[in-house]
Amino acid sequence: MSRQHFPKTCQRGFTLVEMVMVMVILGVVSAMVAVALRGPVEAYFAAARRAALTDVADTVMRRLERDVRKALPNSVRTPSSQCLELIPTKTGGRYRADGSATALNFNAASTGFNMLGPNSALPADQRIATGDVIVVYNLGPAVPEADAYLEANTAAVTGLGAEAGNETPIAIASTRFPLASGSNRFHVVPGAERVVSYVCSGGALYRTVNSSNFAGSCPSSGAKLADRVVCTFDYSGDDLTRNALVRMLLQITDGSGTEPVQLQQEVHVNNTP
Repeated sequence: MSRQHFPKTCQRGFTLVEMVMVMVILGVVSAMVAVALRGPVEAYFAAARRAALTDVADTVMRRLERDVRKALPNSVRTPSSQCLELIPTKTGGRYRADGSATALNFNAASTGFNMLGPNSALPADQRIATGDVIVVYNLGPAVPEADAYLEANTAAVTGLGAEAGNETPIAIASTRFPLASGSNRFHVVPGAERVVSYVCSGGALYRTVNSSNFAGSCPSSGAKLADRVVCTFDYSGDDLTRNALVRMLLQITDGSGTEPVQLQQEVHVNNTP
């Protein structure tokens, strides 16, 4: 019986030189890929960072703009470039002024009047309630006897009567309003928000609410709206200017302090009392 002989197969692995060459080539290729991707990746993170900062600044601007648009006529003021104050309103209406018993009396102290229109027809957040404040013909600091900050033309609502004849009786604390409105209008300030202040202090922006009186002092406390910000407020309207502008400049940075985002907003203020 013959013995078969099979050819020997030659098995050969990588040499050390070949492995080193492969590693070097892979390193060069990886470095080239990293350099090529570095720009787009950094651009992506930079865009995401700027978008986040812009979103914060835009939210702050919208909140401030909403308050300014609802401000009592002639109540916006800027004690400094770092502070803006205003008296917010929740609604308004017209008072009866025909000389009847239910009309608002400007010749003597009045304890109530009829509002034209039903209070219940207003949206829930705009309905007049006990504790709110009635303001008639606010003219601001130019006319001290008609300045709501001095509480010269304000009266607290003490109650509301039953609606009848498409009118709403409103009881107020005994007050003699100094000046009548040419269009028989009044404004209502919410009892829980007498004065709203926006203050930049220590690199933060605060929104402060005074719920007890109409004193404003630009307090550097309250609800913090944003960190690492620089603010500038400017009010172009002089006293008794019917149309004015509030300019707001907000610059905000991230934790690294690089690439600050800056937003500027102008809001029209209707000062017709």
